[in-house]
Amino acid sequence: MGDSTDGSSNAAHRAQPEGQDSNDDQGGLFRRIWGAITPSDDENDQDNITPVKQVGQVSPGLGNLAHMVVEDVSIPKADIVAVASDISKADLVKVFRDSGLTRLPVYEGTLDTPSGFVHLKDFALKHGFNGDGGSFALTKMLRPLLFVPPSMSIGVLMQKMQSDRRHMALVIDEYGGVDGLVTIEDLIEQVVGEIEDEHDIDEGHFWTEESPGVFMALAKTPLEDFETALGTSLTEDEAVDDEDIDTLGGLVFMLLGRVPVRGEVVEHPSGATIEVLEADPRRIKRLRVRADGQPVG
Repeated sequence: MGDSTDGSSNAAHRAQPEGQDSNDDQGGLFRRIWGAITPSDDENDQDNITPVKQVGQVSPGLGNLAHMVVEDVSIPKADIVAVASDISKADLVKVFRDSGLTRLPVYEGTLDTPSGFVHLKDFALKHGFNGDGGSFALTKMLRPLLFVPPSMSIGVLMQKMQSDRRHMALVIDEYGGVDGLVTIEDLIEQVVGEIEDEHDIDEGHFWTEESPGVFMALAKTPLEDFETALGTSLTEDEAVDDEDIDTLGGLVFMLLGRVPVRGEVVEHPSGATIEVLEADPRRIKRLRVRADGQPVG
């Protein structure tokens, strides 16, 4: 599910992060990280290794690079935002705008036959951000993709991304099909924690009101406080009457009985609609709540 043109660490599809430049600075960062997890004077020194908990409870730390594998951090195939090689210019602009992503995998026929990826920067330099100028040929703008197995350690993948100058990789299963997608931001977040960008909600705030009755909210938003701002109760209905629900994300999880995928829309019994803006296989991150069932989009 990286950075975005209008906001989603991640956000990629939390993201497919922006920028394939600045390789000197990132190279220095990767070398320091890689040097910290590779054996040096004492290969048996266990003090510097951060123990890894079960998936969903992993704390950030350098030890994750050695112990976690690609399938632990990749977004599933169902959440990948990709485009067909014969997509029109107008439709490509719409996908960039709606998804907020800066990198989109391109495929021939199905996602299991990827041909590369298109970068928003390449498209904008040739056609402008609205896709107005020049004849459109998507195949001429494609950049090569990196393909990795789900069992590769994320530390090895980070080193490979650095050497190959790639910021995004497709995860390939044992049959050669696409199984998921992982970005350099996904890997770095396992070391330093979640990376928020300038579009994220300010620290200390849990939600913002985009327009009357439409709220952008973090999944950790206290449910009682949000109900006050919304002006309606989200827990009075019998279907959601649960004293253990404390957050907005917990409410969505309870309604579905599972972690939702990015873009999924949940209908609340009160008539409100909750759109999942950002989520990964382990947790919900950001939501958009529309009171009184206002139409999504």
